Amino acid sequence: MGPHRVGTRASALARRQTAEVVRLWTALDPDARIEVVEIATAGDQLADAPLERLEGTGFFTSALETALLSGAIDLAVHSYKDLPVAATTGLTVAAVPTRGRVEDALCARDGLTLDGLPSGARVGTSSVRRTAQVRSLRSDLDLMPLRGNVPTRLERVARGDLDAVILATAGLERLGLSTRITEVFSFHRVLTAPAQGALAVQTRAGDRALRAVLGRIEHPPTRRAVTAERAVLHALRGGCSVPVGAFARCVGERVALTAGVFGPDGGRALRVEVEGNDPEATGNDAARRLLAAGAGEILAALKREPRLAGEGSR
Repeated sequence: MGPHRVGTRASALARRQTAEVVRLWTALDPDARIEVVEIATAGDQLADAPLERLEGTGFFTSALETALLSGAIDLAVHSYKDLPVAATTGLTVAAVPTRGRVEDALCARDGLTLDGLPSGARVGTSSVRRTAQVRSLRSDLDLMPLRGNVPTRLERVARGDLDAVILATAGLERLGLSTRITEVFSFHRVLTAPAQGALAVQTRAGDRALRAVLGRIEHPPTRRAVTAERAVLHALRGGCSVPVGAFARCVGERVALTAGVFGPDGGRALRVEVEGNDPEATGNDAARRLLAAGAGEILAALKREPRLAGEGSR
């Protein structure tokens, strides 16, 4: 039998995340034959497009999914937050390993924190969710769109083009760049993106033998948490172009979920806290409560129509 072909984006972070999945796999099966295949994605090729229009829409995942469906690769490793919430027919997430840190982090010049940045400081961020929440904390900052890989973003601070950037802590840690962090935001202060810090190992739905093998690296609490978070996003028709945040924790058999929708100008922030036994139902409950609190007005302003799970096609 030939080696299992693992598809990945070619970025340093994607390759590091794939190496982590391979490490987990070979730790359980040292004789496993694994070949890593790098695949270019539309998101990587559209270097100048606003990142908030790409993440969570398939721009970083569709090429890998196409390769899976064609048989060119046997599995793919994704940042879970990049996968669209509507599953692709014929594919499934076979394993969700233990999650990395979920928080967003500030990487600023001179070791500054968010409160320590001077008025008018230039802060780069790739997401409207982060922009909305940071504006509510510091309306006097100049928040600027940001593209490029993690080292490229950090280099803009080093050369003085920006005073700070906001990135995911998990990505920085996976790349060995945690020393560049000057402040980690608690989810109480900056609510994170659904599934942030989590990886999704995707296979063909019919490949039962491989799914059984990969199931050994599954971390059930992480799966339950990200299922609840992504249910919020799905119910609200969200993606990274919509300022929706969600963070769930497993407490015994229950899922404790915090979810929020934030006005892009920083002037309005809605949050709810929900607990339940069923992750998807808990996420849908959170979405209903957000809509009841007025989230629909924020989403309507962004030309998005909210929809609760079960209404219309998935």
